[in-house]
Amino acid sequence: QAQFVESGGGLVQPGGSLNLSCVASGFTMDHYAIGWFRQAPGKEREGVSCIGQSDPRPFYADSVRGRFTISRDNAKKTVYLQMNSLKSEDTAVYYCARGRLGYYCSGYVPYEPTDWGQGTQVTVSS
Repeated sequence: QAQFVESGGGLVQPGGSLNLSCVASGFTMDHYAIGWFRQAPGKEREGVSCIGQSDPRPFYADSVRGRFTISRDNAKKTVYLQMNSLKSEDTAVYYCARGRLGYYCSGYVPYEPTDWGQGTQVTVSS
């Protein structure tokens, strides 16, 4: 059974940084595009970034491009999201998910994302 466990969230001041981790289990991560998503209170879940199986180009939502960096370590079955210059509007629960087997990123989200983790809370506040 595919599972993700996210960690690394917390409370940070505006302008600060956090590095989120997403550890996969139950499947061969190498074969899947992986994406980060977030959901703020009262809002729908939205895509943040996606990284493909072998394509070195990551994809980002406009709201985070230039501030966030996604990376993956297949040997450790982990995907990271380095978040810099955080803003209050980045406050949300952050999730990771995998795309459909054999499909690449569809823009900055995996194609047909599934197998969501439980999320990690990021709060940006002074």
